[in-house]
Amino acid sequence: MRLKIVQAGESVLRVPSAPLSPDDVRSEAVQQLIASMRDTLRDAPGVGLAAPQVGLAVQLAVIEDRPEYQRAASAADLAERERGPVPFHVIVNPRLVTVGDDEVEHFEGCLSVSGYSALVARARRVRVECLDETGEARVIDASGWYARILQHETDHLTGTLYVDRMWSPSFMTVENLRRYWDGRSSADVRAELDG
Repeated sequence: MRLKIVQAGESVLRVPSAPLSPDDVRSEAVQQLIASMRDTLRDAPGVGLAAPQVGLAVQLAVIEDRPEYQRAASAADLAERERGPVPFHVIVNPRLVTVGDDEVEHFEGCLSVSGYSALVARARRVRVECLDETGEARVIDASGWYARILQHETDHLTGTLYVDRMWSPSFMTVENLRRYWDGRSSADVRAELDG
């Protein structure tokens, strides 16, 4: 079942979400929510979807970066973003810590800020302690684009949107991103828009 993705301005996107117990995660209701969020994510399409984005203030997100989402990108672009396929999985009650001081800046969008994108600096490497879709403890070590997805989705669970972290002069429609900036480095974008 496809769920409605709420857009910026809905209060559920701006409040901290409630944690779920392992028993909650294993419940029929949450298992159905996970299945519906997976279908909604794939239909959108997107690489991550947090429960607040479908109107529920609980600490749950689904993540999947499918190979077909990367086919249009050049090998150089994929390498720069350190992006590769990420199998479908669930994070519940994530506790994220950055690893090291490296930050990378790339354009980022959001299914709840539909049609827009901006440059966002994120930690290159992270570690996430969470529960998985079976309610079992899991530790995820991630870098590159996968680390960005985890940070973006974890932000949703605290009431934070990427627009709170973006370099505001870079905020633009996805259409203009494709028209003028596709394939250009964040340094090039900063140099031209900062003048």
